[in-house]
Amino acid sequence: MVAKVILVGVVTASLMALVACNSDSSSTPSGGNNNSGVGLSAEIKALDIEAVPATLSTTYSAALKFNRYTQIKAPNGKPIHIIAQDLISDNQIVRSRAILTHYLTNLPGSEYGSDKSVVANRMADNGAILILLNGSDDGSNAATELGGQPLYQNEIQVEGGTWYINQSYEEHRDASFEEILHMMHDYGIGVDQNSEFIGALPGYQAEIRAAQITALNDKLWGGDANWITELTAENSLTQEYLASVIDAYYGLWGAWTGSETHSMWGGYTAKTRAEISSEDPLGAELMHNKFFHSYLTYNARIDASFMGDFSLKFNRDIGYTHHSQYLKDVTLTGNLDSNVVVNQLDNNITGNSGNNGVKFSGSSSQYSIEKQDNGATIITDMVSHRDGINTLNGIEKALFSDSSTAL
Repeated sequence: MVAKVILVGVVTASLMALVACNSDSSSTPSGGNNNSGVGLSAEIKALDIEAVPATLSTTYSAALKFNRYTQIKAPNGKPIHIIAQDLISDNQIVRSRAILTHYLTNLPGSEYGSDKSVVANRMADNGAILILLNGSDDGSNAATELGGQPLYQNEIQVEGGTWYINQSYEEHRDASFEEILHMMHDYGIGVDQNSEFIGALPGYQAEIRAAQITALNDKLWGGDANWITELTAENSLTQEYLASVIDAYYGLWGAWTGSETHSMWGGYTAKTRAEISSEDPLGAELMHNKFFHSYLTYNARIDASFMGDFSLKFNRDIGYTHHSQYLKDVTLTGNLDSNVVVNQLDNNITGNSGNNGVKFSGSSSQYSIEKQDNGATIITDMVSHRDGINTLNGIEKALFSDSSTAL
């Protein structure tokens, strides 16, 4: 369920076809166009990526260009499948799995998310499948109509990749969070007003529905009448509304220049987390200790093509930091020399085979540096509410405002 929503008087988004290229450094995955697993390297298999299982390969076949598979195993032992076509990069597969894992990671003490096993189990029981498809959602992919939640190659940014760094909404808008959320909403949380409620959280869905109705009635969210009519007919209003809230909450629209006030192609009143709180109070309440984490819980694999300073700290002049400010843990991949700028979330940072540094806000005298027996280095900011406690692995130097310290 992807739509570019257009509001009268708001800058419209281009509907131009997206180019079929890949932001990832591994743009042509090993293994070719087959299901046999022959050619999948040990490095790829180490990412828990394998050939498409025989039980799925009749439908998701080599003829339709499916050639790799991964899964999340629910607590009940059943899989939630993720199946990829041949132009999807390995990092795109890993990131898609990481986002779903993030959504299903327990949020202790929350109203609906302290034990998400019920949601994961329900998704597996209901046969949730994420299919990662070549190209764009332009009707040209023969696998589009197969069973499963589609997510297209040109919609999957990878942290540190060109698309992520450039934040080009017209060509490569990051729809990963939206589409994977749709799958979890439909098959796990559950949607009311269908003939049968198949989800696990009717109470939370009731709150989502109430917030969606208010947002639509008060013109906080929506779009042209034809799109709303279509969503109403297919009972997708709550799914699309929640996705708008989530995208703004995790900073995915902060860098968009199409509107200074709205996100989601002009269809949602808030662009940032702070604006959700002030402009859509019921949407903000859905995010407040209910189910979703306030930061991104997965370890982001920074694309091997990246070189320079990858910032976890928000900087208004660096568009991608609207999103990266919510990352806590990152791993540099490849062999290019790169640095990471920390934020306040107690980061865990792992280096690559190049020469890596971690950048801090203050002078060296304001930090303690402790070497651990396991080879890690813990650097603690003694100034409160700034850089926090950071665990570094495979990092060659700490970069302070006044000096550099070899680790």
